[in-house]
Amino acid sequence: MKIGLLQYNPVWEDKDANKQKILSFVEKTEEKIELLVLPEMSLTGFTMNAEQFAEGIGGDTFRFFSALAQEKSFDVFVGIIERGKQKPFNTLLHINSKGKLIKLYRKVHPFSYSKENQFYNAGSKPVTTKIKKNLIGLSICYDLRFPELYRKYAKKRVHLIVDIANWPDTRIEHWRTLLKARAIENQCYVAGVNRVGDDPKLHYNGCTSFYDPMGNLLAEVIEEEKLLIVELNKNYLNEVREKFPFLDDIKMI
Repeated sequence: MKIGLLQYNPVWEDKDANKQKILSFVEKTEEKIELLVLPEMSLTGFTMNAEQFAEGIGGDTFRFFSALAQEKSFDVFVGIIERGKQKPFNTLLHINSKGKLIKLYRKVHPFSYSKENQFYNAGSKPVTTKIKKNLIGLSICYDLRFPELYRKYAKKRVHLIVDIANWPDTRIEHWRTLLKARAIENQCYVAGVNRVGDDPKLHYNGCTSFYDPMGNLLAEVIEEEKLLIVELNKNYLNEVREKFPFLDDIKMI
């Protein structure tokens, strides 16, 4: 399965401008992809103005990416600010190539260090989804620091873990190390999709990357906007798990 990981510099809190930026990347790529993955809070940046930008699951952002998915015949993973009963959720939507909402994942671990928990509700459960028999575990940014979530995905034998993020450069080595660890311990591919550029407080150097089930870094992009195209090889994944059947020994204690 070919996957496009879009690392870009979103215009702060400007959904319309960011839609145009995303279109420009998609339109100029000549390689066919089956899945497009965007960073956390894809059209706003990591804003705490949650109520201002919150929308329903079927809102404007969904409609835009639904149309794009149908036009380009690929699935999309996009981050939105989802309206909630008390507070909004930081949410990842899976939209399929026919423009239908397949699954949504709500960030289980709001980033309390930046007070995200004061403006966003926490999700309550892990979520897996499928694209052409490829089983995928979903996560968002700060979730990456909590391996318990990903062990639940390992128990289900996911082929790919995706983490969409706004992860600043000051802690980027944590990002790299944790992505690699999640790949090794769960014997699956891991795609981390980060933003690049600046928001009002922080700088982001990206390091959007793709690791194989042995923890090898297959692709990475740093300090630039780029649609990084990678490929998941399920045959190789199965070979790794057969040669090193470590997942059979998991004990959830």
